[in-house]
Amino acid sequence: MRYAETGYNLEVDLSTGSIDRMETDPSDTELYLGGLGINCKIMWDRVSPDIDPFSPDNLIIFGPGLLNGTLTIGANRTIITSYSPQTELLGFSMMGGFWGPELKYAGYDRVVVRGRSSDLVYLWINNDKVEIREASHLRGKGALETTEAIREELNEPRAQVIAIGLAGENRVYFASVEHARNSASRLGLGAVMGSKGLKAIAVRGTKDIHIARPDEFWKIYEEVLKYIEWRQQNPIKGVPAILAGIGSPQEMAIYDEKWHTTSFAWGHARVRRKDFWNEETEKMWAETQRNSIERLVSCYNCPLRCGAIVRHPELKTHRYMMKCYSKLTYVMAAMADDLEFGFKIAGLAQEYGVDGFSAPQVMAFAIELYENGILTDQDLPDFPSKNEDRFFYLLEKIVRRDGIGDVLANGVYWAARQIGKGAEKFDHNTTKKHEQMVIKLGMLNPIYYLMYATGEKGNITQIEGQVPQAPLPKDYREEFVKDWPHIPTGKEERFKKFMLEWGDEDKRFPFYPPPDLIYELVDWQETMHYIDDSTGICAGLSSFPIKPPYHIHNLPRLISAATGLDIDEDTLWGIALRNRTLLRALNIRRGLRREDERPPEDHWKKRFPEYEEKLLDGYYEYKGWNREGIPKRETLERLGLGYVAKDLIERGILREED
Repeated sequence: MRYAETGYNLEVDLSTGSIDRMETDPSDTELYLGGLGINCKIMWDRVSPDIDPFSPDNLIIFGPGLLNGTLTIGANRTIITSYSPQTELLGFSMMGGFWGPELKYAGYDRVVVRGRSSDLVYLWINNDKVEIREASHLRGKGALETTEAIREELNEPRAQVIAIGLAGENRVYFASVEHARNSASRLGLGAVMGSKGLKAIAVRGTKDIHIARPDEFWKIYEEVLKYIEWRQQNPIKGVPAILAGIGSPQEMAIYDEKWHTTSFAWGHARVRRKDFWNEETEKMWAETQRNSIERLVSCYNCPLRCGAIVRHPELKTHRYMMKCYSKLTYVMAAMADDLEFGFKIAGLAQEYGVDGFSAPQVMAFAIELYENGILTDQDLPDFPSKNEDRFFYLLEKIVRRDGIGDVLANGVYWAARQIGKGAEKFDHNTTKKHEQMVIKLGMLNPIYYLMYATGEKGNITQIEGQVPQAPLPKDYREEFVKDWPHIPTGKEERFKKFMLEWGDEDKRFPFYPPPDLIYELVDWQETMHYIDDSTGICAGLSSFPIKPPYHIHNLPRLISAATGLDIDEDTLWGIALRNRTLLRALNIRRGLRREDERPPEDHWKKRFPEYEEKLLDGYYEYKGWNREGIPKRETLERLGLGYVAKDLIERGILREED
């Protein structure tokens, strides 16, 4: 018997119409767990590194994490993986909600889709019965509208549906995959679905998932739940309100947006409005938010309510789900003062199915080009004068690939090069060809420098978490380190000393902490994210918050109890490193090199190029990579990735002596 997993993948070829239930190799679970880890292994084994993202031979994999469908609190993440049209590297984006657990209950650990349908279709998975169904009547419909239409057509209101909107159908490079209460937004995986003629996947499952050691598992469950309840009553002191608790930042429950609106950049990531937030703005925004939110909601098996059902009478479905920072992305990019604008355009954009982070940055980029004479009235006929109206105008153009929208639909990096005429100079906020976090700060942060430079996750926060984003006020430091059991074994003294000293006169950025400690802190944060991406546990309960309920000490116990595998702290760390290195190798085969690993030039006002290069050299060495960022042969073989080393050597990417 397989524990915590079903032992089967669903393989669908849309070109031939074949549907196969394929038994999986249990040794892969031991090596990669599930979710992103096994998705990467499948991509390595079965997809040519030379493939075009829109080729029928490119795979798109919908892989719930290993612990989806168990009672693990917050284990509801599905990791969607394919080659990205935006970055041309491996793209993976994750969503919460209910779809992943439902797929496990239907009897499958993941859905692997290849090929291309000549007509628009959707996939209907009802336990053992799987159909490819005609979907021409859904063409042009919004993602949420499609969800409701499919449920009604199937007469199955409890079916869990993921769908693309018009942007995905038209292969917009930042098209999202939408789920009723969540979305996989980054890196254009909705466009890959659209290229295959796949409008949606609906799932209904009623089977069981077995646990290897139920009593032990239940004990850990109770410990985690108790900690969550305690942490919610005892927020961390000395940090912004949205970072003081756990879960995704509680943007839907919190009205105070001083930190975001004054710390993050407005427009096309250009300016900070440090005087924007005041009592009048807070009162007005709080009223708008209260009037817009119907109720707070959670994902599968999670006591936290990080999202909200938002009502808007001008939308076709009249309501949609919003969470986290997305209520501000359009407002700040448009330099708007009205939160009502944000709620309206975010709902429309979600129905069209575009990434709520990239889309507003692309629109702000277009406005900047227009204001600098690079785009003209000929490119933008009847262009409104007000920024909020311009955003609605540009959204309609982009999702339809109409006129200039056909160029902007490819994202800032590609659009700048297609437009020319100096537009490239306005591409100032992309990393690895996708839009990055809109933060423009003063002094170089060496920890975040390495996160942004070497990160390959594509999400806007990359791999942050575990450590506060700025030094704590001195009065709070002692209390913080007394309650910090999350630190990896053997690093307690060094990490606590860092927290106690950080911010003192001679212990500030950019040359503090020392490089060896920087590498350890970055590696810790990255490792926790890659564990989550394979277990399917929400980052809001593990890798993203400060002092989360899940950490490197209790996760091995949890995974072992669920699966029956013998996993300790070192084993789990090694699995995360194996998955991270395999992902790195996939991107190396696609052409990723050191020259690509640089955060936006204006991310920090004060930069130190020589120091940054030394940091990159040192971190590469720490990770077991060569000077180009390619994993060394010794590293690959130590991680059980000898097959990767052999392939890279045969391709001339890696030398025998490396």
